[in-house]
Amino acid sequence: MAKRYRVCTTEELQPGERKIVDADGRSIGVFNVGGSYHALLNLCPHQRGPLCLGQVTGTMLPSPVGEFRYGLEGRIIRCPWHGWEFDLTTGKSVFKPERVKLKVYPVTVEPACSGSQAENEPRVETFPVTVERQWIVLHV
Repeated sequence: MAKRYRVCTTEELQPGERKIVDADGRSIGVFNVGGSYHALLNLCPHQRGPLCLGQVTGTMLPSPVGEFRYGLEGRIIRCPWHGWEFDLTTGKSVFKPERVKLKVYPVTVEPACSGSQAENEPRVETFPVTVERQWIVLHV
């Protein structure tokens, strides 16, 4: 079963921002890409550079000769060492997506007062609550 790591609240990680955390000795970058959260190992497969410190940008898209189309703004991370580019939402490389991929981790957004209760634990009286802040939780 995967371990869970609280990263931060959703208010602390706005769209376009990242947070790099240590989870069981692994450096993992958690990114807010347009309101959805994605996590990847902070290690470029090229020469093991600190990928998650790279620039988040867009990239050139396939287009006809003489036409230059730019897209995927805010979804591409560029390794600060040698410029290799990866899609934050899939972990796939821009240059060879079927062959070069990053290790990605599932991320969920859970209520700040969440707590799972095993089936054999005694039940207690509960009261309705509202959630005002949410935690971003990394599953490793």
